[in-house]
Amino acid sequence: MKTQIGSVDAATDIIGDKWTPRLLRFFLAEPTVRFCQLQDMTGDINPRTLSARLVKLEQEGIIVKRPTSAARCEYELTDKGRDLMPILTQMHSWSSKYS
Repeated sequence: MKTQIGSVDAATDIIGDKWTPRLLRFFLAEPTVRFCQLQDMTGDINPRTLSARLVKLEQEGIIVKRPTSAARCEYELTDKGRDLMPILTQMHSWSSKYS
């Protein structure tokens, strides 16, 4: 039981804040996303918060940042990030059913 709790805690440390699941859901529809697109899609996220969340996801190996030109880059899911998508889809289904 302790191992299961530790595993849930580890996952929650990565995706348990307010913005991370919201950001990750955009990758369900778009394979690659630019910073400004994420900012537009979320509506009211502070750019510093968005940047911090993207850095954390990159450090965790959930997304990868790829430069497309000198001034632009795109973010895309890694295999580890794609493995999260069914979990987020299930969270959506559960929330739709019980909210």
